[in-house]
Amino acid sequence: MKINSNFDNLVPNYLFAEVAKRTNEFISKNPDKKVIKLGIGDVTLPLAPVVVEAMKKGADELGNKETFKGYPDYEGYEFVRQAVADYYKSFGVKVGADEIFISDGAKSDCGNIGDIFGADNTVLVTDPVYPVYVDSNIMAGRKIIYADSNEENGFAAMPDESVKADIIYLCSPNNPTGSAYTYDSLKKWVDYANKNDAVILYDAAYEAFITEDIPRSIFAVEGARTCAIEMCSLSKTAGFTGTRCGYTVIPKELERDGHNIYKLWYRRQATKFNGVSWPVQCAAEAVFSEKGQKQIKENISYYQENARIISSAMDELGIYYTGGKNSPYIWLKCPNGMGSWEFFDYLLENANVVGTPGEGFGNNGAGYFRLTSFGDRENTIEAVERIKKLLKK
Repeated sequence: MKINSNFDNLVPNYLFAEVAKRTNEFISKNPDKKVIKLGIGDVTLPLAPVVVEAMKKGADELGNKETFKGYPDYEGYEFVRQAVADYYKSFGVKVGADEIFISDGAKSDCGNIGDIFGADNTVLVTDPVYPVYVDSNIMAGRKIIYADSNEENGFAAMPDESVKADIIYLCSPNNPTGSAYTYDSLKKWVDYANKNDAVILYDAAYEAFITEDIPRSIFAVEGARTCAIEMCSLSKTAGFTGTRCGYTVIPKELERDGHNIYKLWYRRQATKFNGVSWPVQCAAEAVFSEKGQKQIKENISYYQENARIISSAMDELGIYYTGGKNSPYIWLKCPNGMGSWEFFDYLLENANVVGTPGEGFGNNGAGYFRLTSFGDRENTIEAVERIKKLLKK
């Protein structure tokens, strides 16, 4: 037998695994040091009370014959999909409940969606890039091309009309750079995709952090329904990083190569995915209730204040950065011309603070660094004070 040789083309270690490895090595050698982690974007606040109650109720229902549930619908229960559709409606975007798939998170769908596309398609990603977009397509043997996000364009790459791509990954607000596309800039990507018969895979995992007048969904942009698929997650919106739930929206009119994309994805899910559990789907519906929205917005506001605290420190230090507004990430230029991993080691050893080296997100991440606002307030403030003390020397 033979192994998929495309795996040989992957970098040896997944970025966040390497960050964890170096961090754990430092901690084992320095057990007396308090290390504050602002690297991996995992949330720290608990699930909203209304969400917990809905999950408990769902679990209790599985213990009674009259309310027991077995396999869920492949696309998710209708009541959850309708709740998502109503949520879109709340910010002016029309999406049908019958165009939504409930999943175990945006990361899974961003990686798995490639199953329905041919291996000979060319994939375009912006650089810096969330590693899953690249690695999942390397595994499939697809050609990958890059659109440069850099300081000149505010880390928000735009399409190049001289380049032909079939699949386009966009993330806004962006992970890792925190930048966000305006309506006009997204319209250029939509027009490019429709002109080239391409499909945009749009990751909207951080839409709930948007505070300015910019699109929270690509479907707010005219023409997107004929070229885009949108993935979103409750991980950062509602603290479901461990609970696992998200959703993917595929307009019914989206077609390519004589095939209806919604039907292809349904067929794929029916074969490879048995759906999200009943208690988790009950919890997901509660997120979109009036009480749920109020409670999760309190959590989001907490993280937004953390982002403001970090951003203010960058302003005080005179360090260039993007993000912090509309995003839980702060993407900063490493001081004194340091490399990304060099600054990672310097910060860990001298301030005992962990971030994420930009180099791990692509060539344009070299010399940049990502901090996350998902820590608790006390640790965020302490980490910022340590950073300021170190860099003001």
